[in-house]
Amino acid sequence: MDSGSVAWMLMASALVLFMTPGLAFFYGGLVRGKNVVSTIMYSFVSMGVVSVVWVLWGYSLAFGEGGPLIGNFDFVGFKDVSSDPEDGAMLFAIFQMMFAIITPALITGAIAERFKFTTYLVFLVAWITFVYAPIAHWVWAGDGWLFQMGALDFAGGTVVHINAGIAAVVAAYLVGKRRGVDRGVEPHNVPFVILGAGILWFGWFGFNAGSGLAADGLAISAFLVTNTAAAVALVVWVILGHIHTGKMSGVGAATGAVAGLVAITPASGFVGPMGAIAIGLGAGVLTFYAVRIRHKFGFDDALEVMAVHGIGGIWGAIATGIFAVGGIGLIDGNADVLGYNVVATLATIAYSFTVTFIILKILDVIPGLGLRADEADEDAGLDVSLHGERAYVGDGAD
Repeated sequence: MDSGSVAWMLMASALVLFMTPGLAFFYGGLVRGKNVVSTIMYSFVSMGVVSVVWVLWGYSLAFGEGGPLIGNFDFVGFKDVSSDPEDGAMLFAIFQMMFAIITPALITGAIAERFKFTTYLVFLVAWITFVYAPIAHWVWAGDGWLFQMGALDFAGGTVVHINAGIAAVVAAYLVGKRRGVDRGVEPHNVPFVILGAGILWFGWFGFNAGSGLAADGLAISAFLVTNTAAAVALVVWVILGHIHTGKMSGVGAATGAVAGLVAITPASGFVGPMGAIAIGLGAGVLTFYAVRIRHKFGFDDALEVMAVHGIGGIWGAIATGIFAVGGIGLIDGNADVLGYNVVATLATIAYSFTVTFIILKILDVIPGLGLRADEADEDAGLDVSLHGERAYVGDGAD
């Protein structure tokens, strides 16, 4: 790897890590003011816990050569992971660590305002080990079965977004609805939401343009299509919001941008600008109406993780098979990748749903854990009850 690519990949890794604080602000603004510290901490603590797990065994399970389903323990503690820039192995492991950090943090949008923080810490370790690492191996490791089959996921549509979206549905269903949600809940800090979306958009250039692992023309193209899809989906959300409500919502614009970024993620190394416009358009429409009908399904996905990341990721995976250029996609007369990506999508949904369900069921019956905070703690707000802090203090003396 040349020095320019090394510098770019170090920067791309930092950009992807910066997405997690961006997600923390995005989610933190959407919840009630009594739960903002708790919500931000779900994301922030992932930067610590997942980093440790990744170095100790997560990377080895995801990218060790163990067979089609899971890696091995050859790289435990980053053993034999070379820092030689010519090899690029440690740089790749660092870059992939940032993806692992943000993925479980995405899930927390579905369980905000009522999930026990101590249980979440254990969940992080278990979920990265038993859900994230195997799916990452299937899709991105050279001996993974989906990689070998020919499924294409440039930067994480299946591994990150579909995976997190499905896990979010399971978690929201098992933990139950928030207290007081039937009376209506509105975001307590819209500027936080827009700031968080802006940071996510900024960091996403590392997420997608970095996934080619080089400072080259592919990175330039991925950068452009990433921005284009986000822009189109943002505009779609603003227009649809105005049609339905007569207002142009800041939260809607922020959510639309994120939906476009999600959808372009698996396709960003394979499509051109016009494909990105089509993907952004589809993402905007599908996720907008997914949010509007979510309440009919009886579970409280508090911050619309499934609608944005699950539906957006599924559309992105399918759209990759449709709009990929260079003789790869359906628009060029080749249906193979579309079929492979449908298989990858279904496999990810089934595995993530099943194993996440098992993990959470086990955690719910372990003495001292359990999924849900006490009712009194929820009513007081998780910031004070679980963290002993408040996001907003009038003069520091009250």
